[in-house]
Amino acid sequence: LQYEYFNAVLINERDEEGNYLELGKEFILVPNDHFNNLPVNISLSDVQVPTNMYNKDPAIVNGVYWSESLNKVFVDNFDRDPSLIWQYFGSAKGFFRQYPGIKWEPDENGVIAFDCRNRKWYIQAATSPKDVVILVDVSGSMKGLRLTIAKQTVSSILDTLGDDDFFNIIAYNEELHYVEPCLNGTLVQADRANKEHFREHLDKLFAKGIGMLDIALNEAFNMLNEFNHTGQGSICSQAIMLITDGAVDTYDTIFAKYNWPDRKVRIFTYLIGREAAFADNLKWMACANKGFFTQISTLADVQENVMEYLHVLSRPKVIDQEHDVVWTEAYIDSTLADDQGLVLMTTVAMPVFSKQNETRSKGILLGVVGTDVPVKELLKTIPKYKLGIHGYAFAITNNGYILTHPELRPLYEEGKKRRKPNYSSVDLSEVEWEDRDDVLRNAMVNRKTGKFSMEVKKTVDKGKRVLVMTNDYYYTDIKGTPFSLGVALSRGHGKYFFRGNVTVEEGLHDLEHPDVSLADEWSYCNTDLHPEHRQMTQLEAIKHYLTGKEPLLQCKYFIKYACSDKELIQEVLFDAVVSAPIEAYWTSLALNKSENSDKGVEVAFLGTRTGLSRINLFVGPEQLTNEDFFKWKEQLFSVATAFPVSWEFPSRQLLTPLILKILWKQVANLSSMIKEAELQLSIVHLRRIHSFMSVGIQMKLEFFQRKFWTASRQCASLDGRCAISCDDEAINCYLIDNNGFILVSEDYGQTGNFFGEVEGAVMNKLLTMGSFKRITLYDYQAMCRTNKESSDSAYSLLDPYNAFFAAVKWIMTELILFLVEFNLCSWWHSDLTAKAQRLKQTLEPCDTEYPAFVSERTIKETTGNIACDDCFKSFVIQQIPSSNLFMVVVDNECFCDSVPPITMAPIEIRYILSFAKLSERIKIRRRPESCHGFHPEENARECGGVSGLSAKPPLVLLPLLLMIFSR
Repeated sequence: LQYEYFNAVLINERDEEGNYLELGKEFILVPNDHFNNLPVNISLSDVQVPTNMYNKDPAIVNGVYWSESLNKVFVDNFDRDPSLIWQYFGSAKGFFRQYPGIKWEPDENGVIAFDCRNRKWYIQAATSPKDVVILVDVSGSMKGLRLTIAKQTVSSILDTLGDDDFFNIIAYNEELHYVEPCLNGTLVQADRANKEHFREHLDKLFAKGIGMLDIALNEAFNMLNEFNHTGQGSICSQAIMLITDGAVDTYDTIFAKYNWPDRKVRIFTYLIGREAAFADNLKWMACANKGFFTQISTLADVQENVMEYLHVLSRPKVIDQEHDVVWTEAYIDSTLADDQGLVLMTTVAMPVFSKQNETRSKGILLGVVGTDVPVKELLKTIPKYKLGIHGYAFAITNNGYILTHPELRPLYEEGKKRRKPNYSSVDLSEVEWEDRDDVLRNAMVNRKTGKFSMEVKKTVDKGKRVLVMTNDYYYTDIKGTPFSLGVALSRGHGKYFFRGNVTVEEGLHDLEHPDVSLADEWSYCNTDLHPEHRQMTQLEAIKHYLTGKEPLLQCKYFIKYACSDKELIQEVLFDAVVSAPIEAYWTSLALNKSENSDKGVEVAFLGTRTGLSRINLFVGPEQLTNEDFFKWKEQLFSVATAFPVSWEFPSRQLLTPLILKILWKQVANLSSMIKEAELQLSIVHLRRIHSFMSVGIQMKLEFFQRKFWTASRQCASLDGRCAISCDDEAINCYLIDNNGFILVSEDYGQTGNFFGEVEGAVMNKLLTMGSFKRITLYDYQAMCRTNKESSDSAYSLLDPYNAFFAAVKWIMTELILFLVEFNLCSWWHSDLTAKAQRLKQTLEPCDTEYPAFVSERTIKETTGNIACDDCFKSFVIQQIPSSNLFMVVVDNECFCDSVPPITMAPIEIRYILSFAKLSERIKIRRRPESCHGFHPEENARECGGVSGLSAKPPLVLLPLLLMIFSR
């Protein structure tokens, strides 16, 4: 078939003479904001072919040709639903058709490693859940490159396993060696953490001795049988993957004992190396057990040969003609630039297969079709503004992993936006950790509908401050998906709601003020439906909608419930009218300030529960002390809860209308690489107004401190002088907040530090007396620095160049073997196994424990004495009325050096056994509802090109005879 198609790598590429390359014709690309401003073609799809495949292979060209009809389907889908984003088809042959068409760029090595068949959405849609035991031959004949290829084969098999699968790995010679000894005789879920743990242990395998495959097969069958009887695992497909350089027998007695006549456990055999002396035995084992045989001669052969087993496992689903819809766990949209924020996605996919009756028994899978869905789309029907302060929605998968949650932190190293390796497998119990018995988690995993309540410890300000509250959780399943949805409401909030009626004209008038903005994270109007609306802000969309300028705009907060249409818009208009008078107040304050007055107050702001904010600058933007804090559109409203940041803390201080908080700005001293706090800090003054809105100001810390020191020198005596003041050297004065952070100190460098780090003895006494209490918090998404062994060896399993050179070297060795003795091979491969080890510091996922501190509200004033080594240290602490602040005066003449400072530094939780943490991960999960493990009409004769098998007739007929006699 001669057919030209748009190759995603070659499009718009020209040769030296200016002519378009073959398969690289002109392909019009236009930046489109709906697709993250990437240049795309919304009229056509294009095709990506992995680098290791020939892009004009007849099988690929034929598949590209017949799949071209998907262009019209993709375009029609996008016309009907403009909110759709990427649509694609992944072929079983390896090519990937994507809409809209986009150009793919190779990496720095000129390689595109992407293979759609290795993606979770493809594997989940193509196959059913499976239990897999991997047997690896580590006998002496596997030395050198063969063991390297075997390890890479195991690693590639692990890549094809997902969260619904279970596995274990056994290495064998004369004895059995579980790769992870703690998992002797059982299987473990194939989540990312478990797979990476096993990969690390693969490097410890070495070849020696004699391979006793019969012992390994007996162990594998027993393990699968016992694990299946426990009710754990997939309870669907089962398979044994055998990776070896040969087998001296067919082991038919073992298969007759455990697997015939039903053949419920499939056998997949991988012959490592070029020799075919024992190939017939391995072929027969695979064919007699509904599996597949393949031979892997080089590292370059691994990927394509491992994929063959997926097509075998897909046969029953294809024969059943079941278009099972699958959804993946959450992942980060990789098409977004670092400055475009964080968007979590999920993929919905289904298999595509041949419906021809003559090929039905062969179960021919054509591929998988899918589309990406932003997670936020699943939450659009939730009325965020009705959730109240600290209320939030979240969703989890059938395995209990978080799909979306305000406490999910998928990135680390702020500013660099590096993805945590385990961000897609964070369990709900790791963020809602107060639920020690997993009551909430297990109910949601089991798709129940109900309510649950518990006391929680919510952290704000990056974990520095803690709020203790009671949450009511409401949960149910999301129909048509494997997900469950939960809503958390903070008890005491959301019970009452301000509601008022104003005219559209009044509301529009007050929305016109230039200082008014809305939270763009909220969907007041759907601006995605029509391209001409996508550049609009939510505020602009509301104005156009209410004035009738854009009749096609849909400004309905609830799509499904007509009774709630326009409710949020009405509340926004009400808030705009009610909050408008404060603008006049701010203006009068600005006018009354003299030209020579100290410009200490820089910003005044207001935020309401509908996402409306008003901001007034008392100084020019260039004079702001902390410009980064007031990127208003991004930070006045918390994306996690969609409520004003200014409500997060004061809303819980029911008896404290005045809240002060230090805002830190970090600057890097490049010469010394030491981070220090900028001298000019900011302070926010917040005040609640009946939980309807919050107002506040930002002022210079220097200005506030100066006012504080002035006030501290004024006393009620007749002459106004103080018997003792903070100017005296015998005392130290501090102003701290209710979480123990210093706002004012005579040592300016202590500002913002935790009080316990400066006055450890005093803080310890306050904890003992009950003035403050310590609250232990846990972070199960932390990243800790650790020293790991890094290798200076010349090869890497994942480096295509090293793989190529290793393969070439091996081929050369095979040629040399004709001329020289066998021991030259060991000498030639010696560099492949010798590694120069060194320690390298890296960041790895870990669990940490850290303290937070909060004051006891009922204690207004406390005095105390601390017995030190040779003196008594006295202090007094007093709450400043109507605020969250405390004045602390400490004796400066007595030193308690024997009492260590109290810090908030996190401590890594060390587990007794290396696998203890992974063992704790064994939690209740829900299996996918569909299972297609076997089909009686399946044609299992296509098992790796075995038409020339010379196996003994009795062995070939043995499964049939057993089936007859068992009836």
